[in-house]
Amino acid sequence: MKLGECLAVPSGLPGNTGSNFEANHAPVAKISRRAANRVRGGHPWVYRSDVEAMIAEPGKDGVTRGSLVRVMDEKGSLLGTAMYSDASLITLRMVTEDAIQSRDEFLELVRGRLRRAVRMRLDRQQKVKGTNACRLVFGEADEMPGIVADCYGDLVILQLLTQGTHVEDVRGVAVDVFREMLEPETILERPDARIRELEQLSAPSTEPLYARSIERPKLATVFELNGLCFHFDANAGQKTGAFLDQRENYLAVESYARGRALDICTYQGGFALHLARRCANVTGIDASRAALEVAEENLNENRAQLAEQGRGVEWIEANAFELLRDWSDAGEMFDTIVLDPPAFAKSKRAVEGALRGYKEMNLRALKMLRPGGRLVTCSCSHHVPLAEFQAAVAAAASDAGKRVRVLETRGAALDHPAILTIPETQYLKCMICEV
Repeated sequence: MKLGECLAVPSGLPGNTGSNFEANHAPVAKISRRAANRVRGGHPWVYRSDVEAMIAEPGKDGVTRGSLVRVMDEKGSLLGTAMYSDASLITLRMVTEDAIQSRDEFLELVRGRLRRAVRMRLDRQQKVKGTNACRLVFGEADEMPGIVADCYGDLVILQLLTQGTHVEDVRGVAVDVFREMLEPETILERPDARIRELEQLSAPSTEPLYARSIERPKLATVFELNGLCFHFDANAGQKTGAFLDQRENYLAVESYARGRALDICTYQGGFALHLARRCANVTGIDASRAALEVAEENLNENRAQLAEQGRGVEWIEANAFELLRDWSDAGEMFDTIVLDPPAFAKSKRAVEGALRGYKEMNLRALKMLRPGGRLVTCSCSHHVPLAEFQAAVAAAASDAGKRVRVLETRGAALDHPAILTIPETQYLKCMICEV
């Protein structure tokens, strides 16, 4: 197919189910040499600034949002098929290196990749005791851009995060796969407010996509993580509801924890409750009262287990930076401190400020640790590489006059696979240190 002149691509067009896709009349995107090299190198994103031309289907005024688009380099060589967004800075997300011939072929590709992703998790879950929650699908890491799904016991939470996946036929395929392989009580779709705005997506229905009991669909449950029980409510919480990416780090940190422990940005008590199985007393800090209320419910679910071990847990609603400053100035001392803040850098422009925040938080924590104490420090900002995060912690150690030994450097749980050619999948950093 020869590339023609660049056509203006109108924004704000209505959603597209893709049913009008025809292989011989597919839209075409011509991208820059820089972007083509990145795609050939294994990265699936093409940014708006790298799209040199968009050629619509014959008879169309522009390329419809969410369309499947043939992607070609500056010489006209085929690079594969991508999903197109008319709103996001990530204009094209590569789906395959091949030219997809029909919409049915695309849906079968989605079905096969979803099955493969779920099967991998099921095989792994059989080896994990005391856990019935995991990430089922992790977007680009599972070759499924725009699809994220988590399982909490008998509930499945689905996110469709791009114009190319936020459509009925993809939604239907996902529901079919989850019903077939997991037999859940309920499947719900939950939006991500920030991404929904970036992609200009409509709000999904609040009704379940599937419910075994239509009259009384199950929307809340108690799931297990490493032998501890946690509440999950599909209508509350962040992201899909909990932070499953820290599951393996919870156990690792528990094995190192000792004495008096402090969990900063505890959210719903993930680290704190694991610390409580080893530490004499634990304090969990968070600025969200709603999160701490769930943390208290989680504590109550596990109180009998912790009571047998004589462990005490308390929650304090407070700003993390203010509390760390006040307590470090007052001379409070701990044996174990966990820092697990939300992402400080949601864009590259925010990296410099994020590094200052990480340094300050770690500096205050280091001042409060007794000799031999354990510092667990985390970053979930994918814009902050591990080396820069380590440098911020090292600077904090220098200013605090502390010698810090790194015991382990960890990432996300195995159900959040990291792809070497997609740095964004390696977003979570967790350093376990001894002071």
